[in-house]
Amino acid sequence: MRTAIQALAPASASVPKAALWMAGWLVLMVLIAVAGREAARELAVFQIMEMRSVIGLLLIYPLLRRAGGWSGLRTQRPLQHVARNLVHYAAQYGWFAALTLIPLTQVVAIEFTMPIWAAVLAVAFLGERLNIWKLLAIALGVLGVGLIVRPASTGLSAGQAIALAAAVGFAVSVIMVKSLTRSDSVLCIIFWMLVVQSLLGLLPAALVWRWPTATTWGWVLAVAFCGTFSHYCMARAMRHAEATVVVPMDFVRVPLTALAGWLVYAEGVDLLTMLGVVLILSGNLLNLHRSGQPKPG
Repeated sequence: MRTAIQALAPASASVPKAALWMAGWLVLMVLIAVAGREAARELAVFQIMEMRSVIGLLLIYPLLRRAGGWSGLRTQRPLQHVARNLVHYAAQYGWFAALTLIPLTQVVAIEFTMPIWAAVLAVAFLGERLNIWKLLAIALGVLGVGLIVRPASTGLSAGQAIALAAAVGFAVSVIMVKSLTRSDSVLCIIFWMLVVQSLLGLLPAALVWRWPTATTWGWVLAVAFCGTFSHYCMARAMRHAEATVVVPMDFVRVPLTALAGWLVYAEGVDLLTMLGVVLILSGNLLNLHRSGQPKPG
């Protein structure tokens, strides 16, 4: 008889496929960090999030048609979709707000405390196992993040604290997505995310609404596109590998964001930041290499 852990394994396990989908996630998430900061120069975060969700529904419509239309969007777990999106909406608000308070690299680096929470939650609720290599990959990544952030002796700033709270929320959201992929399609998860979050943000956005300029419209459209299809990439990656394999791949977003911050905003990258990037990449590559090896026996 299959064990409970075996029954919970991904339906089509493939670390290379998961890595490919995560590459799409990484590019889109770096772009949304820049687009979100630029849009927030003119618009309130609630409005950006609402426009992102509504436009996202229009963007995924062709995918829904190709996948068979509305029949594929039925779910037997509506309450879990709602709960997941309540958590994700709050975390997303914190993430966008932090973009306006601290450098891009710090926002994303602090976000990478998420794998700690996600790994613990995956073990507790999904039956996944943590081996020494996964633990080492996470430890190297977290050490690298610490070298990049280096909070002042006075403690976390408001922006850093908000980013940290968002990271915990994202970890809960990731684990709930992993659970949902075992019964619902990727498009179903994305569709209900956009619907629930559109409804959640309708009133807050209406209270702060202002019509965007042409330039800001471009940034908002970029946020909507990247925000929608980054989640599609993440959900597809989760179908091919365990959360404890997929999540550490996201560490690569830290050096990518540091590069974007340097190129776009002239945010400095010092020696300790470079060392942190090396540790993050080392942990990520170790995780991919060890996870891709066949298990003995």
